[in-house]
Amino acid sequence: MTRKSLVHALNTTADLLDLLGEEAFRAQAYRSAARSLEGLEAEVSELAAREFAGIPKVGKNIAAELSALVDTGLFGPLEEAARQIPPGVLDLFRVRGLGPKKIRTLWDAGLDSLEELRAAARDGRVAAIKGFGARSAATILEAVEFALEAQERQALSTGLDVAAALAARLTDLDARISGDARRGLDTVRAARVTVTGTADDVTRRLEGVVEGLGPVEHKPVLAGRVNGVPVEVAYADAAARGALDLMMGGSTAYREALRAEAKARGFDLSGRGLKRGGVLIPTPQEHDVTGTLGLPLRPPEYREPEHDAVWQTLPPPEELVTVADLRGMLHTHSVWSDGAATIRDMVGSTLERGHAFLGTGDHSRSAHYANGLSLERLHGYIAEIRELQAEGLPVLAGAEVDILQDGSLDYPDEVLSELDYVVASVHSLFTLDPARQTERLIRAASHPLITVLGHPTGRLLLRRPGYALDLDAVLAACEANGTVVEINANASRLDLDWRDALRWRERLTFAINTDAHVPGGLADARFGVAVARKAGLRPQQVVNTLDLTEFRAFVARQRAQRAAPSPSTG
Repeated sequence: MTRKSLVHALNTTADLLDLLGEEAFRAQAYRSAARSLEGLEAEVSELAAREFAGIPKVGKNIAAELSALVDTGLFGPLEEAARQIPPGVLDLFRVRGLGPKKIRTLWDAGLDSLEELRAAARDGRVAAIKGFGARSAATILEAVEFALEAQERQALSTGLDVAAALAARLTDLDARISGDARRGLDTVRAARVTVTGTADDVTRRLEGVVEGLGPVEHKPVLAGRVNGVPVEVAYADAAARGALDLMMGGSTAYREALRAEAKARGFDLSGRGLKRGGVLIPTPQEHDVTGTLGLPLRPPEYREPEHDAVWQTLPPPEELVTVADLRGMLHTHSVWSDGAATIRDMVGSTLERGHAFLGTGDHSRSAHYANGLSLERLHGYIAEIRELQAEGLPVLAGAEVDILQDGSLDYPDEVLSELDYVVASVHSLFTLDPARQTERLIRAASHPLITVLGHPTGRLLLRRPGYALDLDAVLAACEANGTVVEINANASRLDLDWRDALRWRERLTFAINTDAHVPGGLADARFGVAVARKAGLRPQQVVNTLDLTEFRAFVARQRAQRAAPSPSTG
């Protein structure tokens, strides 16, 4: 349980109370408690130990509710409010730009689901509602379509975790993770696994584990759900396993192209095997299929349409970057801002995972929502890190500094120069027009003291698209100034997108950063590595494969090679 999750529960409760038309003071009490918690530096364990007593704006009732949340994972007032609202109306909170008041108006107008809201935005009913209008309806339509598309997908982390759990139950059937998760797509349609066996073999092992497990018509696949996540388990005899893995392990376009190639050579290829004249040809491995067809075998990472023209020029899988190659865990957060662990603990977890050093990245002063560091607190933060360094701990003093509206950075240059490295990111003003947003990021990427441009497009997968801008112009500025571009490994971001990293792979240096707010978040490196591998990146193209001394030297060269500092906000 993190402070951020507590704050989220409080704010969500306030939103639902507003939606229900409860007395305003109740919602305000939860919002005030949320703001108070945001400003604390104490860890959740410490707050829970004293039952949240003594926190400004947190009364006895809310303190008791927070204690129950930590103990049970459930927040009583949130659960109670949610029970009074149809699930379809709750889904409207997923539409960017809709708050409680607008959702209440839409609900009162009979729009109680995403599908109904989309229809109403298209046919003019939304535009006719007082307080909305044609422009608002168009914006809502775009946002609701994004939300509807997102609900058909799962985060890569979810797909991998569910698929791994299924595979663990099916190990005796030689279970392998397949589908979108195997290929490292940023989101997945279903958690997919392949096995050697029969439908009965799978059913016996997954009975009571997968809800609604049943056959998919005309396919050697059983489908169902685990905790609401769609799952598919495909099965084949050993002689057809290679064909099954190949057909379940590629994009639709890739599968169709393979089928066409097989047909042109007189074969029939499907998940049931490779056949010629109705006779099954043994293909226990994927390379047996492609070898029989006289085709090269594409690595799973390269089985998307975007790879069609370039995949044979990209490095083979054994040359691509791995989690083990990452020496530095850059861009991490601690209790100094909105993290849940001390810097010392984050360093310890980094070393336990086999990495060599930690680079901190706590928020700057404009990030009030994330307990950003004032200049005074920043100096205390740097002092603590220097003390840890004096003890011999491998840690660097970094910060994630907000990019302001005009593209300047949130700390003056003389302060930025005290840091060992700087990540600069956008956390506000997402709706600037594309030209201004582009200019803003170009100026930031050109700042002489920036090391890394953080999550360059600002997207949150399945929640919001990135802001509108000319991304290529921003990346060109990074190239011109030697600015490293982040691949944010948080499964909710995976930003920069692998498609853009693929296009720019020969022109930029990248950093795979976890953006970890808790020690467990350091494990998210695997998701960023999946992005990098789809882009064909080798270790030498990723700056945090350098050791501590080499990274310090990289930053020193980067700063020395740039022009004289430009003005920044003081």
